[in-house]
Amino acid sequence: MTQRPLLRHIRDHKALFLEIARLRDRAVGELGLTNYEFHKTPKFISSTGERLTIEPERSIILPTTDLLRGVKSKLVRAIDGFSIVPHSDCGYRYPTAALAGKDAPFIKRLRSEYFHRVDEDRSICRPVNLSFGIKSRGKADNRQEYEVWVPEELLEEDPAPLLVNQYGEDLPDDVRHFAQQPALIHGWMGVKRAAFEALFRPPAAMGDLLLCVGMSVDAYNIGARPDLSFSPEADSSIAVSNAELEWEIMGYYAPIGAHFDHDTLWAAINHTLEAIGEPLNTLYANDIIPIMESKTERILSTIEAHGARPEDIQRLNLRPWEFLQTSSEHRVKSQDPNRKVNFLGRLNRLFYQPEHQLPSIQFLHDLIADS
Repeated sequence: MTQRPLLRHIRDHKALFLEIARLRDRAVGELGLTNYEFHKTPKFISSTGERLTIEPERSIILPTTDLLRGVKSKLVRAIDGFSIVPHSDCGYRYPTAALAGKDAPFIKRLRSEYFHRVDEDRSICRPVNLSFGIKSRGKADNRQEYEVWVPEELLEEDPAPLLVNQYGEDLPDDVRHFAQQPALIHGWMGVKRAAFEALFRPPAAMGDLLLCVGMSVDAYNIGARPDLSFSPEADSSIAVSNAELEWEIMGYYAPIGAHFDHDTLWAAINHTLEAIGEPLNTLYANDIIPIMESKTERILSTIEAHGARPEDIQRLNLRPWEFLQTSSEHRVKSQDPNRKVNFLGRLNRLFYQPEHQLPSIQFLHDLIADS
């Protein structure tokens, strides 16, 4: 554990991100870049002048996590000017809910990170750090993304005011109106994530800019039914188990006092995304699953493929906050109306079902660092 100190902070986000920032600053200094300062990814200015919150990321989907063994060292060898931020490893376990259907203009999701209590049974974990997000659909270039942390006591409220407070005039009208529509759960996915940060600086292409890249490996299970119940078609409550390698621009470093225009910065961002994507597409050419859906959209496709119809989902009327409860007054076992449904138990199945058990976060970190 000593070689990956950030794994100890998985219960404390403030401490985690503060230490990541310090490690990142130190790594930049060790590259010999003095008098540099960090900047967040800039807003994207559209041709009509709209300031959009854009998510500059890419990903590849693979059949199993094991294929990503040693991916860190493979990237360093394959990409000139690419380096890993030492000790920046961190990890999460969380379920994601798809809250809007396939016909919706955007993806709407709820995500809650799950942690174990000290000395708690490892087959039980509980949610914290709830987020509500809206994204443009698919895995197209530089999708819009709007995400807010939701206090547990506000889960049953309209989250639109939180988005307005966070993004203000940068929240487009169509996203604002979509946020106000009721959230209905269409399906769930359980994820374990190993994440780390990297730096990218090819001077010939980007001059004095240094791009910060967040990378993650997700092992995930998608439930076969919207309510995570047993599916006869899949002979399991889990229908799909895959892995995703994702890379996202977290921001950039530039000399103190230097200013770069919008087009220069976004050219550097897109250059970085492509520079990382090229060797990965070569390394994993025989293994990549050619899917143009986001993971949230894959939930919708998986649920649909296993026989859940829109009217079934409407009839279930699953609500996001129910999945923070051990039981619900409105849900009972079909075979025994006197027994309440244990929602946390169902969610934990996405992590701990023996036949489809996700690897531990420590294992994921060891795997991707294995040289």
